[in-house]
Amino acid sequence: MRHLPLKNSADMSRLFLVALLLLCTACSRTLDEQRVRETVDAMRQAIVEHSPRAFLAHVSDDFIGNDATIDKAALGNLLRVEVLRNDQVGVMLGPIDVELDGDRATVRVAATFTGGAGGLLPERGSVYSITSGWKRNGSDWVCISAKWEQRL
Repeated sequence: MRHLPLKNSADMSRLFLVALLLLCTACSRTLDEQRVRETVDAMRQAIVEHSPRAFLAHVSDDFIGNDATIDKAALGNLLRVEVLRNDQVGVMLGPIDVELDGDRATVRVAATFTGGAGGLLPERGSVYSITSGWKRNGSDWVCISAKWEQRL
């Protein structure tokens, strides 16, 4: 293999730019993956803002949760109970793993939920492992299924 010498700083600059572009391309997320992540964050924000309706806007009408024990209406009731029970609700998400398969996606994330009367420290807290199924609906993504398991 023959190596070509770099003749000047312009050659070095071009080489650096090409390497940087390749690195950025390799690390970039697809548009669909980014939309799924943005939707998950919008749902997180809806819980923090005590807005079950905004959360449910991202949930399919045929949603099934925890092995078909919860539908969209039951999920809405569960969310309403939690936001009524807690003056402040906190949601912190761990790294979000998104696997795309055409018009479907699977999302895995660990989530820490806190709640309480709004004092300095939360009165309650739990950590859940969540796996959810998603489908594309036009340019949006909606959650069609979820399974969650309390870890702590």
